[in-house]
Amino acid sequence: MKYELDEYNRDTPDEELLADLKRVAGTLGSRRVTMDLYEKHGRFHPSTLQRRFGGWFKVLDRAGLERTRNLHVSDEEWFENLAQVWEALGRQPRYDETTKPLSKYCAGAYAHRFSTWRLALKAFVEWANAEELEAPECEASASPTGHITPRQPDLRLRFKVMRRDDFKCCHCGTSPALQTGIVLEVDHKVPWSKGGETLLENLQTLCQACNNGKSNLPLTEAELG
Repeated sequence: MKYELDEYNRDTPDEELLADLKRVAGTLGSRRVTMDLYEKHGRFHPSTLQRRFGGWFKVLDRAGLERTRNLHVSDEEWFENLAQVWEALGRQPRYDETTKPLSKYCAGAYAHRFSTWRLALKAFVEWANAEELEAPECEASASPTGHITPRQPDLRLRFKVMRRDDFKCCHCGTSPALQTGIVLEVDHKVPWSKGGETLLENLQTLCQACNNGKSNLPLTEAELG
């Protein structure tokens, strides 16, 4: 087996970095190159250019290209994406991990939107900690099942449940942070089919395997067989 060092780009000349960006623009036939597009088609990671020139807008200015921005993406969409990344990792994502296919938006795009990556994480935490995290109530009389909450928790409630449970399965203790490929799900302690509501106190984090084994039984009954 032959060992090789990863490519080291810190000493790459400015001209070479900008030339590669212009090459991508030429290949795409566009004067607008987003960080996501450059990450897909460029030689270097967009964060390399961003850190070298002080931001993606400055990179585009130096290359003589038009500025780009995700103008029509709401803060809610930014945060929901970050919640999904956080859940998949089972912990706070790092800058270099927040890339496709794990994340819809790269960390550099978050830095653009919220000034810095750290401020993006801070804004997300404030959003996740907001009081209105319970599933919105609906009229029981309007529900054929008699429930006062929707069956599926929204992303903020999902995230709050998993964060409370330390992103670990409440049954077997496994976590994506400890084992690759683990998928966490939010489960009703009192099953929905038996009148359980979609409220924080009635939700728990289970891995996919434990949740499939539990079926629609309360976990203690499932364990007893």
